[in-house]
Amino acid sequence: MTIDTASAAASSLPSYLERISRFPAIRDRADIEVIEATPWASLELPDSTLELIQISARRRPDATALRFVMDATAQQQGQRYTYAEFLARVVQAANAFHRLGVDADDVVSFLLPSLPQTHFTLWGGEAAGVVNPINPMLEPEHIAGIMNAAGTRVLVALAPFPGSDIWDKVEAIKDRVPSLEKVLYVDAARFLGDDEARALRERLPLPDAADWCEDFDRCLDRAPADRLINERRIRPEERASLFHTGGTTGLPKLAPHSHANEVANAAMMQMLFRHREDAVILCGLPLFHVNAVLITGLVPLMIGAEILLATPGGFRSPGLVDNFWSLMERHRVSFFSAVPAIFSRLLEVPFGDAEVSSLESALSGGAPLPRAVHGHFEELTGISLIEGFGMTEGTCGSMANPLAGERRTGSVGLALPYTGARVVALDDQDRYLRDCEVNEIGTLLIRGPNVFDGYSRPEQNRDIWVEDGWFNTGDLARQDADGYLWITGRAKDLIIRGGHNIDPQMIEDALYRHPAVQMAAAVGKPCDRVGELPVAYVSLQPNRQVNEDDLLSHCQAHLAEKAAIPKNIWILDSIPLTAVGKVFKPALRQDAVTRVYGEIAEAELGPGVARITACQDATLGLVAEIRVPGDVDLSSLKARLEAFPIPCRWRQAS
Repeated sequence: MTIDTASAAASSLPSYLERISRFPAIRDRADIEVIEATPWASLELPDSTLELIQISARRRPDATALRFVMDATAQQQGQRYTYAEFLARVVQAANAFHRLGVDADDVVSFLLPSLPQTHFTLWGGEAAGVVNPINPMLEPEHIAGIMNAAGTRVLVALAPFPGSDIWDKVEAIKDRVPSLEKVLYVDAARFLGDDEARALRERLPLPDAADWCEDFDRCLDRAPADRLINERRIRPEERASLFHTGGTTGLPKLAPHSHANEVANAAMMQMLFRHREDAVILCGLPLFHVNAVLITGLVPLMIGAEILLATPGGFRSPGLVDNFWSLMERHRVSFFSAVPAIFSRLLEVPFGDAEVSSLESALSGGAPLPRAVHGHFEELTGISLIEGFGMTEGTCGSMANPLAGERRTGSVGLALPYTGARVVALDDQDRYLRDCEVNEIGTLLIRGPNVFDGYSRPEQNRDIWVEDGWFNTGDLARQDADGYLWITGRAKDLIIRGGHNIDPQMIEDALYRHPAVQMAAAVGKPCDRVGELPVAYVSLQPNRQVNEDDLLSHCQAHLAEKAAIPKNIWILDSIPLTAVGKVFKPALRQDAVTRVYGEIAEAELGPGVARITACQDATLGLVAEIRVPGDVDLSSLKARLEAFPIPCRWRQAS
C-alpha cells in the first residue's frame, strides 16, 4: 500500500466531511432524525484510521497535526508536526512494528505518558496490527495480566525518566509475558535542551543495548515513510485496538474496537461539535483512555485540525492546571475534554485577564457533573460546557447534550446520531421485559456502528446483549419526554473515581483476607472533587475485634491499585442483604450519602440541626432529603452541597 504524502492540498473536502458539514446543527431530537435520514453507508467513511489520517495529510499536508508542549510553565511553542510529517512517522511506526513480526492480528502494547511517540504508536500499531493501550499507573502484575490476555508481541514504553517508574515495571514484567518479543523504549529527554538532556542521561542512563530492547525513534528512522511494506489493505471490520476496561481483579476484560468502530465514533462526535479545520483541540487526558484517543485524537485528525498535546502528564501535571488559562490563550485552544474533577480544579486557578475568546466548547464525562461546577465554569469562560456519556464498549461517546440546543445540567443528553439508546425493564436474569415509560427508571441499552462486538474472551460475553444487538450498559437511567437521558445509578457495582473505574471486588477480596472480617462490601461515597471515592462496610467474625485504622492499614498492604484503597471503612453489626442473601448495595450507598452530607451539615449548621435521609427517587435516582427548622440560614450549606453529584431535596419547617 503506497502512502501519498504529496505537498499539494486537495481542493475540496472529502465526501464524508462534506456530507457532515451539510447536516443541521443538533438542537433537539428532530435534528438528529433529519441527520439519520441519510443512510449510514452513504457517508462512505474511510476504511481505517490510517486511511483517515492519509486523507487529511493529502488535503492539508502543511497544516499542524500535532503540537507537543513539554512544560506548560514555559513560554514555548512546542514541537510541531505537520500532517505530512505526522503521517510519515505513523507509517514508519507501522513498518517498524511489521519488521518486528507484527501482522494484522498481532498486538502492540504501550506504557507511555502523552508524547508524540504515543500517537505514532497508536496509529502505527493499528496500521500494522492491533494496539493495546495500558495504564502505566497499574502495578506490574496487573500490566502483565493485561499483556498476557492480549498476547502482546511488541511493547513500547518510556525509558528511564525522572518521576517515572515505568521502566522499573518493564524490567519486572518482561519475563512474565511469554508472547513478548521486543521492547522499544522512548527517550523523552529528546524534548529537553541539549545540556539538560545530557545531564539527565549521565545521571539516569538509557537501557543497555540488548536483543530484547532498542530505541523507538531509531527503529522508526530505519523504516520507509512512503508505503506500508506489508502492502496491507485494512478492512473496516478488522480489529484496530484492545482497550482494558473494568477493574483489575480476575481475568482482564479487554474491549476490541474495529477500525469501523473508531472511524464511526469520530464522525458522530464531529456531527455534534462541528469543529472547524483550524480548530486547536487540547488533549490533557491520558492516551491510554478512549476519551483522549477518540475525542481529542481521532476527531481532530479526521477534520485536519491541530492536536495540542499538553505535557506528558496532561491534567495530572500541576504545571498544566496551574498555567491552564495562559496556555489556552497562547495556543488559541478552541476545545478540550475533561472529567468533572478537572473542571472543579480549574475553577480554583486564577483566571486573571486571560484572553480565551478562541475557546468555544468543552466536554465533561466519566462521572456526574455537579450543577454548581457546571454553572460557574460557563459563567467564568462564556463557553458551552457539554455533559455526555460514553464507555469503552461504545468505542467512546454515545450521547451528549446538544451544543446548539438546550443543555440540561445533570442529563447526559441525547443519543448521538446513528446511535440507538433505550431504557428498558429487565427481569432478574437480565432478560427483556418491556421498554420503560417516559421518566421511568430502567436499564440503559445502546446499539450502533460505534458499539463493539463483544469482549475478547467469549466467556465474558454472557448476558451482555439484550435482544438484537443491544448492549446492556449496566447503567440505570430514565429518558424524559424530549429524549434526554438521565443516569440515575448503576446496575453494575463499579466505583468511578474521577473517571477511573474501580472494581469493588478487589477491595472486598483484600478485606476478606483479614481474619476478623466476616462480610465486606465496597461502594462509592459522594465527593465534590472526583465524583465518588471508595469506601467499605464490614461485619466481623464472632468474638473478633478490629478497628477502622487496622483495616485501612490492611488494605494499604494488600491493594496494589492505590486509587482503590478505601477512604473509610465502617464496621456494622450486620451487612444489609437481599431476600436471597446477596449484599444489598443500594442501602449502603444511601448510608454513605447520609454520612457524608451529615458531616458537612454538622460543620455548617452545628450538631443535630439537620436531619438527612438518602433515598431512591422515582425520577432522579439517589437523592438526599434534608430537613431543617424554618429559621435556619441554608445558604452556606446549599453552596457546599451543590458541588456534590447527589442532588438534594430540601424540607424546611415553617
